[in-house]
Amino acid sequence: MSSTENLALPTGYQLQDYEIRKVLSSGGFSFVYLARDKDKNTVAIKEYLPTSIALRTDSATVQPNADDVALFRRGLKCFFDEGLSLAKIDHKNIVRVLNFFRANETVYMVMQYERGKSLQEYILGQQGLVSEQFIRRVFGELSNGLREVHTQKLLHLDIKPANIYIRLDGSPVLLDFGSARQALSENLAKFSPSYTPGFASPEQYYDRKLLGPWSDIYSIGATMYSCLTRTSPPAANQRIKNDLLIPAVKLGKDHYSQSLLEIIDSCLSLDYLERPQSVFSLQKALLESKPLPEKKSSLVNKIVLALNKPILMKKTPLQKAAATHTTII
Repeated sequence: MSSTENLALPTGYQLQDYEIRKVLSSGGFSFVYLARDKDKNTVAIKEYLPTSIALRTDSATVQPNADDVALFRRGLKCFFDEGLSLAKIDHKNIVRVLNFFRANETVYMVMQYERGKSLQEYILGQQGLVSEQFIRRVFGELSNGLREVHTQKLLHLDIKPANIYIRLDGSPVLLDFGSARQALSENLAKFSPSYTPGFASPEQYYDRKLLGPWSDIYSIGATMYSCLTRTSPPAANQRIKNDLLIPAVKLGKDHYSQSLLEIIDSCLSLDYLERPQSVFSLQKALLESKPLPEKKSSLVNKIVLALNKPILMKKTPLQKAAATHTTII
């Protein structure tokens, strides 16, 4: 069975107290399902299944390759430990783990199902610039949750726009903690690197002994930078060889306050000692400094904007459903 599509649990499968409804996402390390619990509540369930070293048998059991049993168990333990740690965190800005259990010779993590869109979708959906007020509010709130994560001795190590979710009420939530993925990817013979180029810190490439809260802070800086540019910054390993990153203070000087741009640049320092050393210090800087006042539009600009504004058509029920969806990676 080589196709990863055939490895997913089928619709209607009864997984202990949960009924599988559909696959939300799949990757090299896990599947995420939309499911329903015994009280008919909708949840998301993440299943540990590294497809390059394990397969699902006809009975739904996950079976590692004979040569990869030790590696599979190592990742499984990290996944289980991650679930234990996240289950202790009850914070509105961190994906809520409701339950985790063993079944089918693997581990499952049951998470709260969120409605909204990813920050990546939000950025790409903006016709103009992402406002400074939005950036400060979202990352100020997100810092509350990340502080709690670091208190639990956890690092995220894959913060990026796709892993930050904006709920319908505008509040952000951080998704996809991948400690099992991080552990397995150290075996580069079988796994590609688990970090995301442009958002991963230099120490994720070169010296993992230097990893710390400042590594997640680099990723926060890269994510804020992407709010300015609508794209990812250059990868850290390329920056070390030839740093072509245009500083935020230069890139956004006409649209954002100097203080915000300096915060972003400090987070993106290649030297981890030059970054904010804690999420608290980053959050304090975001909340203390004042944003640049929004420029008032002239009458001419208002008329131009009004003429260029698209006509809003009444949405059909199908369009409404498509406009609001949920993805947990």
